[in-house]
Amino acid sequence: MPTHVRDAALLDVARQLRDAGYRFVTITPASHARVNARSGNEQARTLADVFGWSRPFSPDLLPPAMLAALGRADAVEDRGGLLASRVRVSSLGNELFMHSAYPTGHAGAVFFGPDTYRFASAIEQWLASTPRLPQRVVDIGCGAGPGGILVAKTVARSTVHLVDINDEALRLARINAALAGAANVSACRSDLLSALDGRFDLIVANPPYLLDPSRRAYRHGGGALGEGLSLAILETALERLSPGGTLLLYTGVAVVDGEDVFERAFAPRLGNREDIAWQYREMDPDVFGEELDTEAYGGTDRIAAVVLTLTKNA
Repeated sequence: MPTHVRDAALLDVARQLRDAGYRFVTITPASHARVNARSGNEQARTLADVFGWSRPFSPDLLPPAMLAALGRADAVEDRGGLLASRVRVSSLGNELFMHSAYPTGHAGAVFFGPDTYRFASAIEQWLASTPRLPQRVVDIGCGAGPGGILVAKTVARSTVHLVDINDEALRLARINAALAGAANVSACRSDLLSALDGRFDLIVANPPYLLDPSRRAYRHGGGALGEGLSLAILETALERLSPGGTLLLYTGVAVVDGEDVFERAFAPRLGNREDIAWQYREMDPDVFGEELDTEAYGGTDRIAAVVLTLTKNA
């Protein structure tokens, strides 16, 4: 089926869920696995079970129109007499966002989870406090698009670009923007900002920050302990921010012997530069604790969620 037909069908599914009052908060994969492993959770009984918990379901569980749209979207698979959705739908504020079904084991998976909620919170705080609302905005590594779409909905006169190297992420981001009614959003394939010209009033990013042996795009940050992509985004922002423009970077960092590996790398680069002002804060001291059991993080104390806010002086 043509891509535009499949995309329209996915948008139809999302709108039907919204009209049904659907809500679902996505948790970490480890917590998700624990909940799904409980007795009685083997098969879906509700819409949240189907589109949130990614449980197999009987075809008669969904309204016929929703099941038909899911089929047109090629977003349903057979599980030996039961069916399973290939997409998940999560709520963030008043909006719904489509992303990859659990488990997200394949290389092109599109992530949404607790990091997304913290990222959105950081953006909301910044927008509420800034005296200068941004006009030209880009969300680097947009994934399903929540960061950029949040800005677009809050600052209606802004122009927001969503960029990613994952074509499936861009596809879902476009669908999510249409679902949110964010007409001031566009999405394109770009490695960092290579496909876009000019400068930006606001750059937001929630990049991958773990060391992933499979190098899945939505998880693997590169560098010594996952900080590589975050550093690359920082360097790009320093070159492409407009006067008075801001980078808001939400990421995760490895802490080794009490020292933040990301901060150790970027702080000397910023030094005492007079053309920028920056703030750095730890938002959550302990995320993805299960990674500490892996060889890559064998010498790591913890992984923390942080926010770096950097503004180029006007």
